Amino acid sequence: MSQQRSLFDAIPLPPGFPADWSAILAEEFAKPYFADLQAFVAAERRTYDIFPAEADVYNAFACTPFNTVKVVLLGQDPYPTPGHAHGLCFSVKPGIAIPASLRNIFKELQSDLGIPPAKHGCLESWAKQGVLLLNTVLTVRSGEPGSHAKRGWETFTDAVLAAVNARPEPAVFVLWGAHAQKKKALIDSRHFVIESAHPSPLSASKGFFGSRPFSQVNAALESMGHKPVRWELSVE
Repeated sequence: MSQQRSLFDAIPLPPGFPADWSAILAEEFAKPYFADLQAFVAAERRTYDIFPAEADVYNAFACTPFNTVKVVLLGQDPYPTPGHAHGLCFSVKPGIAIPASLRNIFKELQSDLGIPPAKHGCLESWAKQGVLLLNTVLTVRSGEPGSHAKRGWETFTDAVLAAVNARPEPAVFVLWGAHAQKKKALIDSRHFVIESAHPSPLSASKGFFGSRPFSQVNAALESMGHKPVRWELSVE
């Protein structure tokens, strides 16, 4: 045990990464790909505007401790628009115009549960109830969607999904769109998986609208003995 502790203490952890998740993912931090990924992102920040800000990259983990995760909502990569991304998939900080995909999420929430669209797009209250708002890629270059794909983030976030999958407690995985649905192979049959089209304006009408994911999540949670998610956002 003391040798494992010494090894863990010697691993340089990303700034702002919470201790509970660090203990789960320490082996990933020690792998060469993760060092290469961190060097790549640091070099990108020296040359380009990279989102989210360094302090926000791991917000999904800070807002949702490992032992509280009961839902995983999987996005792709952060918003590439200045001021939008803050480390939670689909979410923007209060005061930021609500992006189109999130507007469609709110439309489906109203259709599903009768909850009117919120005045803001900050989803932190979902995260604090155990909804891990995880993108598969955690950084992006300004104005260039997908620019940090295939640099190592997917390997890291696959390890996150595998860690949640391996827990004894079942969880709900929400997979919107083909990109997220490819991750179904990492999820075993103990868990509840909800799939539909992506809420993007390009695909929402092809199976996202009418899919009722929010009531499905809550029904699954209640069947597992968990409290349902309060999907209403604060009015601030």
